[in-house]
Order: sequence, then structure tokens, then C-alpha cells
Amino acid sequence: MTLRIVATGGTFDKHYDEIAGALGFGASHLQDVIKRARITVPATLQELPLLDSLDMQDHDRQRVLDACSKAAEPAIVIIHGTDTMRETAAVLGQAKLGKTIVLTGAMIPYEIANSDALFNFGFACGVAQTLPAGVYVAMNGQIFGWDKVEKNRAAGVFQTR
Repeated sequence: MTLRIVATGGTFDKHYDEIAGALGFGASHLQDVIKRARITVPATLQELPLLDSLDMQDHDRQRVLDACSKAAEPAIVIIHGTDTMRETAAVLGQAKLGKTIVLTGAMIPYEIANSDALFNFGFACGVAQTLPAGVYVAMNGQIFGWDKVEKNRAAGVFQTR
């Protein structure tokens, strides 16, 4: 089994700028995350332009779809912002690529204490190796089909739609 990890941004990959007091993007955290998670299966990291998912447009989702279509690996983990994860999952699900694609993200950035990023990443990598072909969202220790998930903004969790 080999994995492709596709970084698209989202809260997971944001950095805190102490001077501005704001979150933004710098270099991806994913190289460090892969090392900390001690992933032992061969994994290829592909970094797409890092975006807040609220800023994602159709052409950005097409770029994610193209990356998945061209990937040689049978299992793909996509790091994505949580606000529009479902929309990107729908584009991928409707494409029926015949691969196992798992989208995950974080409610708290990786570099901030008590982040859920490392757990969600490890969980997504694990289930991507065991689930049948299809598109899934892995958040909060649960797996959801791409067409059966929603973000409960009030509770800060993903749930069955």
C-alpha cells in the first residue's frame, strides 16, 4: 500500500502571526506532521496552493480532482479546510475515480496547543488504507460518506447528514 497526501490548506495548515495577531499561510506543516505521526507506509506529499476553504473556487476543486485523477497511489488523504470540505468531497465523489480518497482537516491549527490536526491526520491515513474505493470524510474519530456528512458549526463537529 502506498499513500498520496494532498495538502490544500485549511485551518490545519495555518500559522499564527504573533505580530499581526492573525492566522495565515506559510510553509505547509505536512512534512513535520508526517514525521510526528510516524507514518511507515510509503507516502508522497503533494502541495497544492494553500487556501482557506472559504476561498476555494470551482477551479481550485478541479485542481484537487486533477491531482487525485493523476495520482498513481490507490489511497489518497486530502488535508482540507473544514468549511467547504463537503463541497470538494462531492466533486470527487461524483467523479468516481475508483480510488480511496479521505478528506480530513482540523478545527484548531496544527501548531496550536490541543489541535486535533495530528489525530485527524493519523486517523485518515489509517482508514485510507482499509476502506474500499470511494470518497470519505474522516473527522472527530468518525468516517462519513461524502454525500452523508455535514459540519455542525454550533457544536464544532462533523456529523451524519
